Amino acid sequence: MASQFEAGHSGQQPRWADPENQAHDDLVMEVKAKTPITDTITQLTLVPADGRDLPAWTPGAHIDLVLGPDLVRQYSLCGKPSDLRAWQVSVLHQPDGRGGSARVHQEVCEGESLTVRGPRNNFRLVEAPGYLFIAGGIGITPILPMIESVDRAGAEWSLVYGGRSRGNMAFADDLKQAHRDGVTLVPEDTHGRIDLAGILAGVFPGTAVYVCGPEGLLCAVEAMAADFGIAGQIHLERFTPKTQLEETVLDNFEVEFVRTGITVSVGPDDSILGVARAAGIPAPFSCSEGTCGTCETNIVSGRADHRDSVLSPEEQEENSTLMICISRAACPKIRLDL
Repeated sequence: MASQFEAGHSGQQPRWADPENQAHDDLVMEVKAKTPITDTITQLTLVPADGRDLPAWTPGAHIDLVLGPDLVRQYSLCGKPSDLRAWQVSVLHQPDGRGGSARVHQEVCEGESLTVRGPRNNFRLVEAPGYLFIAGGIGITPILPMIESVDRAGAEWSLVYGGRSRGNMAFADDLKQAHRDGVTLVPEDTHGRIDLAGILAGVFPGTAVYVCGPEGLLCAVEAMAADFGIAGQIHLERFTPKTQLEETVLDNFEVEFVRTGITVSVGPDDSILGVARAAGIPAPFSCSEGTCGTCETNIVSGRADHRDSVLSPEEQEENSTLMICISRAACPKIRLDL
C-alpha cells in the first residue's frame, strides 16, 4: 500500500531491503552554517562539496558524521526531506559524552569539510489514523520532519514535548507558533515531568506513538505501553545502547559467512563484526553499539541472540537479521549472508 505522505512509508518493507538503507558512498560535505539554537544545542547546515543533489531521505532518517579517526556519530536529520541541496542536524553539547558533541560545538567551523554517510532510517513514519509524538530534549529533532509530513497530509496528530527548561527546548517557540493547540510544552522547571501515564492511557487503538529522547523516557514509555496494551503502537529510536539485563546465551559459537565461504569461532570477548573484519570480510559498520543499524546482516540459518536497540521485539522474533556489532548466536553455529 502506497503511503499518503510525501515522505512516508507503509512500514511493510524490511529495513535492510529499503533503498534508503542500502550502502551509500561517503559524501564530502561543507559546513555551510553553524547556528546556535539554544545555549546547549547547535545546528549544522551541510551542503555537498561537489554541488550535486543529495540522496533522498524520509522523516526519521539519520546520518553519520565522521568527526575524526574512530569518531563517528549519528544525528537525526531535522530539515525538510524535499531539500536535496542541504541537510540539517542539531547537536546537544554533552560535556561528559564520548567526544562527538564536544567536537561539533568546540571545533567544527563554517567552511570545514566533513565526511558524511547515509542517510539511514530505523524510525520510519508509518501510515496510521492518528499520531502522538512524545519528545524529550534533543529527541525533538527526528520528530520535526514527521510533524511537517503528517500535518501537510491533513492527518490528526499531537505533540507532547518536554525538557529541563523552556529556554533549552530547541524549536519550541516555532512549533507552538505554527501549530498552537497541537503542541503541548512541558518544561520540567515550571511544569514538572510529562504525565506519561495519563497521556498513554488515552491513546486510541491504531494511533501511532513516536517517542524519542533520553533513555529514561524511552524505558518508561515501553513499560507503560505494555501495561496499557498498546506496545504494538509504539515506535522508538535510541542513539545510546539499551541496557542489557540478560546474560549472553552462549560464550562460544561458530559463524559461517556463506558468501565468502569462511567459518570462524567467536569467543566471549569477541564480536561477530570483529572476527569478520579480522578475516578480511568488509562488513559495514558505524556505531558498534547496536543502535544505528548499519551492520544489519541477513541470517541464512541458525538463531540469533539479539542484543541491539534497533529491531523491535517482533523483528527479533522473526530472526531474519541481526546486528553483528553486538548481537551473538543462540546456537552452536549460525550462518550469515556475508
